[in-house]
Amino acid sequence: MKTVCNILHSTGRYLRVCAKWLVLAILVGCLTGPLGAAFGLALSWANATRAVQGWLLYLLPVGGLVIVFLYRHFDPEGGGSTNQVFAAVRERKVLTLRTAPLIFFSTVTTHLLGGSSGREGAALLLGGSVSGQVGRLLRLNRHDCRLMTMCGMAGAFSAIFGTPLAATVFTIEVVNVGSMQYAALLPCLVSALLGVWISRMMGLAPTAFTLGATADADPVTLLQVLVLGMLLAALSILFCELLHVTPKLYSRFFPNPYLRVVVGGLLIIALTKLLGTTDYNGAGSAVIAAAMVGQALPWAFVCKMLFTALTLGAGYKGGEIVPIFFTGATFGCVVAPLLGLPAPLGAALGMVALFCGCTNSPLASICLGLEVFGGQCLPLFALVCAVSYMLSSYFSLYHEQHFLHSKLRIGDVQRLEGRWTETEEEN
Repeated sequence: MKTVCNILHSTGRYLRVCAKWLVLAILVGCLTGPLGAAFGLALSWANATRAVQGWLLYLLPVGGLVIVFLYRHFDPEGGGSTNQVFAAVRERKVLTLRTAPLIFFSTVTTHLLGGSSGREGAALLLGGSVSGQVGRLLRLNRHDCRLMTMCGMAGAFSAIFGTPLAATVFTIEVVNVGSMQYAALLPCLVSALLGVWISRMMGLAPTAFTLGATADADPVTLLQVLVLGMLLAALSILFCELLHVTPKLYSRFFPNPYLRVVVGGLLIIALTKLLGTTDYNGAGSAVIAAAMVGQALPWAFVCKMLFTALTLGAGYKGGEIVPIFFTGATFGCVVAPLLGLPAPLGAALGMVALFCGCTNSPLASICLGLEVFGGQCLPLFALVCAVSYMLSSYFSLYHEQHFLHSKLRIGDVQRLEGRWTETEEEN
């Protein structure tokens, strides 16, 4: 009888916890879904408006001054980077509510005036700050507020990009590489599914492509994909280091943040006029779509990396993920035919594998390939992500990303500046 009572008591406790997080996840999804959709629609409007009103590019330095002023006066410690939400998750802190309007306004302004940045990183901040504050309002403890922040991240990411599985896995995988908090799986997935459903109802279409060319997973193709993954791992290291070194160079030569953002804006204007195209301003979704059908300039990926580094390093806001998609897609489109792979397939593999190498999130990257490309050639996506993850070493877009386990065995690699720590030695 005592054993039965214990089982019933334990079952009841699990049911109460499950019900609690279902309710909280639904609440977060209903909040972050409309916010993410509004953010995505605002960015679409900004990019479309700039395409028609080309003179807006000349206002980029002015917009930069406004962005720096707002952050220096209202969020001097946060800075508006994705690292901010990662630190909040790890340290069980709640982001301030002002983080949401600041990142919303500054990212839309950056896109409207021609800066090169993404949207998903900003969405993580947007969703995480709002959901964390809801947790505080409900007087949840620090652990529960941390989980609420993660639900908000998944909900907003899913709403703006339309990939609930990738958003969920990315949220629980990316902060501490090698350790996934599976307790967050159910609430984050519920928030992500609600977020994407609401965003679709509001008219924001999910990101999806149909592969125009496929390949069988035969030995020759596997070898070609393996080589492509190696090249993309090297490119991910280059991209990460470029994004990290550029703000240091700006700070060295232009210590004043207002002067720094003006110089950055002027450099973007000058490069745009020099190249005679606006393909590298804003998100660059049209170029990504063109790469998926096998059309990309050989130097497009280099230009996008440069534009993004100059934009974000100067102090403009936005995420890094869409520029990663742009860079990976155009690089893969150009390099794949040299290896014997179809250009559209190379673009798709490049987009996903570069994301994996830069963020160290292989499972989320495979989910991304599944949702964006409909499951076509999924084994090839898995292989290229595995190679990119392994060979990208401990380089990362995010300073606040920690490696809890080495990518190799103990004794085969040196620790890199404390970027990773093992919880226990391997045998």
